[in-house]
Amino acid sequence: MKILVVGGAGYVGSHCVRQMVAAGHQPVVVDNLVFGHRGALAPDIPFYRGNMEDESIITDILHQEQIEVVTHFAAFTYVGESVEDPLKYYLNNVAGTLHLLNAMKRTGVNKLVFSSSCTTFGIPDFLPIGETHKQVPISPYGQSKLDIETLLLSLAKVEDFRFAVLRYFNAAGAAEDGAIGEDHDPETHLIPLAIAAAMRKGKALKVFGADYPTPDGTCQRDYVHVDDLGRAHIAAMEKLKEPNTRLFLNLGVGKPYSVREVIDAVERVSGKKVPVVLAERRDGDPPTLFADPSLAKDVLGWEVKFNHLEDIVATAWKWHSTHPAGFDDKVDITRHKGTKAQRHKGGRGRT
Repeated sequence: MKILVVGGAGYVGSHCVRQMVAAGHQPVVVDNLVFGHRGALAPDIPFYRGNMEDESIITDILHQEQIEVVTHFAAFTYVGESVEDPLKYYLNNVAGTLHLLNAMKRTGVNKLVFSSSCTTFGIPDFLPIGETHKQVPISPYGQSKLDIETLLLSLAKVEDFRFAVLRYFNAAGAAEDGAIGEDHDPETHLIPLAIAAAMRKGKALKVFGADYPTPDGTCQRDYVHVDDLGRAHIAAMEKLKEPNTRLFLNLGVGKPYSVREVIDAVERVSGKKVPVVLAERRDGDPPTLFADPSLAKDVLGWEVKFNHLEDIVATAWKWHSTHPAGFDDKVDITRHKGTKAQRHKGGRGRT
């Protein structure tokens, strides 16, 4: 299939692009490089630098590239920032998606795989979290994802619009061959922060709360390998060939690991000590979150390859230890103020 990957230079998107190519598909990437990296994509991947809210640009790309299905990874994802600046998140995540969907409608592209989040559930009433759990987000970020989910269902009720909503739990790890990995600024994910602390790249790892009602007192989360997420997207795209497909699926391993267990795994894999400082709990952090991934397995035939924390951490360590500065294609985003997207083939993608 010919696939438009919106936000395809980001962490999950770029890994998914590699999975698509390996599966014989033809991805075309559009990304504004605010958080993404052109270096995360092979030079021969068709690449447009642009914003999803630029409806005319997206319309042109969909038409010119003869796109059959869209995968949507583009979003601001910092929960704390969304609380401080909710308008930023609604303008980008929700309003930007509205323009993307309108461009799809104008060009007759009616298949979408949307990257959602377990944050749509808020603080769970029961565990593991299945698709029928009530959704009560506690952050504007989570609410923005839920609002888009609701919109997609509304569209599908009035026209031939097929979608798959994939709710990630904690995306983690890096490509097995070490070619690409996680490079955020600022970094907020636990595994790369623990690795950075082990490598003495900054301050000690801050552990927020050690008095939760969990076996070791620290929060527990469900870590799912980024390549397993990519494989789920490919399976979902295949499913969208069937008429009237409307999927809401939770993606996780189905087993929680605590902060201390992550630290222990990083120390075992790296052979280095992770310096730690204890801090107060953060507001809104549930003690434990983990998925019931059984529906994704039943509907998509999806099985995770990485079902042990240490294996996930090992791929992350391979990337970070060989790329201590991350990608080498950092760009000045203030230079990208135009309304035209530029396609890049075989270059670094700078404008």
